[in-house]
Amino acid sequence: MKRRSCKAGIVLISVLFLIGCGPAAFQVQLVSPGREMVETEVMRDQGFFVRDKIALIDVDGMLSHMPQRSWLHSEDSSVSTFVEKLDKAGADPSVKAVVLRINSPGGTVSASDTMYHHLLDFKARTGKPAIACIMSLGCSGAYYLACGADGILAQPSAVTGSIGTIMQTVSFKGTMDLIGIRAVAIKSGELKDMASPLKQLTGQEQEVLSGIIMDFYEQFLGVVLEHRNQLTETQLRELADGRVFTAYQARENRLIDRTGYLWDAIAWAREKANLGKIRVVMYHRPSSSITSVYGSAAGPQIHPMVNIELPDWLQSGQAQFLYLWQPGVE
Repeated sequence: MKRRSCKAGIVLISVLFLIGCGPAAFQVQLVSPGREMVETEVMRDQGFFVRDKIALIDVDGMLSHMPQRSWLHSEDSSVSTFVEKLDKAGADPSVKAVVLRINSPGGTVSASDTMYHHLLDFKARTGKPAIACIMSLGCSGAYYLACGADGILAQPSAVTGSIGTIMQTVSFKGTMDLIGIRAVAIKSGELKDMASPLKQLTGQEQEVLSGIIMDFYEQFLGVVLEHRNQLTETQLRELADGRVFTAYQARENRLIDRTGYLWDAIAWAREKANLGKIRVVMYHRPSSSITSVYGSAAGPQIHPMVNIELPDWLQSGQAQFLYLWQPGVE
């Protein structure tokens, strides 16, 4: 009994040592994971030998290059998952069109731009049309992505727009002064620790960051103007102050093409690809399942049965440039 207790103690100490001295997280792999995307048919026209397919690709949550982790599971980043699904649709000759089912407040500038350009590449490489369908939320970076589609439809209860760029930072300088902590940065240049939470943002730093924000903002405007050619630059700038729009307001202001529902987007994609009878498919990991066109392919993967992480507050955060409608973030 004492030997067992001793062995258990050694194992526990080893685990604690790994947590304290190793990476921020490690996984104990108990189940052999099936990583390759699988296809599930979620809708089908009646009849035999229905070959042509429309791929329904969901774009959910904040758009980011970072993988999503929690205590008991991990998920691929939204960029990685989107690219993998789009590539799978592009490689299947039976897939004739795609519908992006969007429910996202946006995300980082880099992630939004990466997904947008991959969509453009998919269309140029395959010749397959893409329709963006905004469900409840399609703002900022998600709207940026939708502009790359051949048409944008929004559900009547959806919110979209929020064209603009934001960077959110915070300063703990006042609190540190109260408790007697002083941060010292040894740096090669005056702006090397720009936007550090350990100091107040100076006027020079704010000016530099504002310049970057405006560059990314102009990039956003350029994307919208390229694809929403019904709008003049003057008209767009009046709309692009960060505000959000209902679906009807967005259609009236020519930010989207149509209002409707998911099946209307599927019918539009069918029309764009000149198809008759179709099957609608979605892609997901083998560890998750989809039962309808409204099912989510994003879900916990079974393979990381034990996923031990240090608390977020012990990991260093980072300031990010965002195409994001922050009230829409869960």
